[in-house]
Amino acid sequence: MVYKDFGDLKLSALGMGAMRLPLCSDSDSDIDEKATAQMVAYAMEKGINYFDTAWGYHNGQSEIVMGKILRQYPRDSYYLASKFPGYDLSNMDKVEEIFEKQLEKTGMEYFDFYLFHNVCEVNIDAYLDNEKYGIFDYLVRQKKNGRIKHLGFSAHGSYEVVERFLKAYGSEMEFGQLQINYIDWEFQKVKEKVELLGKYNIPVWVMEPLRGGKLANLSDEYSERLKNLRPDEKIPAWAFRFLQSIPNVTMTLSGMSNFEQLKENVKTFETDRPLNEEEMSCLMGIASEMVGKIALPCTDCRYCNTKCHKGLNIPKLLELYNEHIFTGGGFLPGFGLMAIPEDKHPNACIGCKSCEAVCPQRIKISEAMSDFSAKMNL
Repeated sequence: MVYKDFGDLKLSALGMGAMRLPLCSDSDSDIDEKATAQMVAYAMEKGINYFDTAWGYHNGQSEIVMGKILRQYPRDSYYLASKFPGYDLSNMDKVEEIFEKQLEKTGMEYFDFYLFHNVCEVNIDAYLDNEKYGIFDYLVRQKKNGRIKHLGFSAHGSYEVVERFLKAYGSEMEFGQLQINYIDWEFQKVKEKVELLGKYNIPVWVMEPLRGGKLANLSDEYSERLKNLRPDEKIPAWAFRFLQSIPNVTMTLSGMSNFEQLKENVKTFETDRPLNEEEMSCLMGIASEMVGKIALPCTDCRYCNTKCHKGLNIPKLLELYNEHIFTGGGFLPGFGLMAIPEDKHPNACIGCKSCEAVCPQRIKISEAMSDFSAKMNL
């Protein structure tokens, strides 16, 4: 197992995410505890020492099951992470109640790592309203009391949102967790966010390295290109090798839902094999082609905005639309729209096509707005 230095700790470069644990039925709450325990045992045996759960995973059952299993091991043999569920605004005034309940659910006296969960457009104002909600003050106090060993955050929000968060709380953030993979490096402008964390000297934690499994299997054409460069490397491993090529990545979390996935990922992380220039160029070319086949080629030039009679932020709406059609839904477009006034949603488009007349990419914007509205049931 590859290990990374984090202060005086040695963290396994691969962490086990507990968001997609094996199930006994179709119910997301019905975790297969026996299978999960076997996976944890194997992970521990192979050197994984970081386990990541959260309040909402598996409808609240993940913390309970992971705590039950991990309590069978010496407390100093693993690191457990959980998060404050700020993705739900109704939780903002319940930080103490929720934190205490999380300790109770896991049966722990402290969390090794604890995060502000999913900093994004919807909750950034509430997270920063320390006077009203006191989330930051409370969590910092728990850290001083030894009930949180290391405090950080996860973010699905834009660069601007992450920047606001760090300007306010960056001095206390010890790590930042981002959705990073070779698709989103350019598609979601993750590269800029990683560079932003670098300015604050904050180590990077990675979530969704395989983009929800989308990068575990590629087309025959793309697979052949990669195999010509590394015949011995399996396709999912390329996503991890990409991350090993980013210097300030400390932790890569993978939500492994079965034993085979775990074994393959452990095997990958037995070695540190970053991509060379040719391999990186090939992989990023594939990423660009994958996105280009589906997404609209908006360059954010904003010419369209100058002609919109309804004052819509068209590039932002196209960004959310692209995310929706590439992912096949997902939660990010919905979160993004929640942060935009309703009279500026895509269904406000009147189809005049004035924006299309000045678009250098010749995007059929009015059709995209109509389709986006239909997909989001607006």
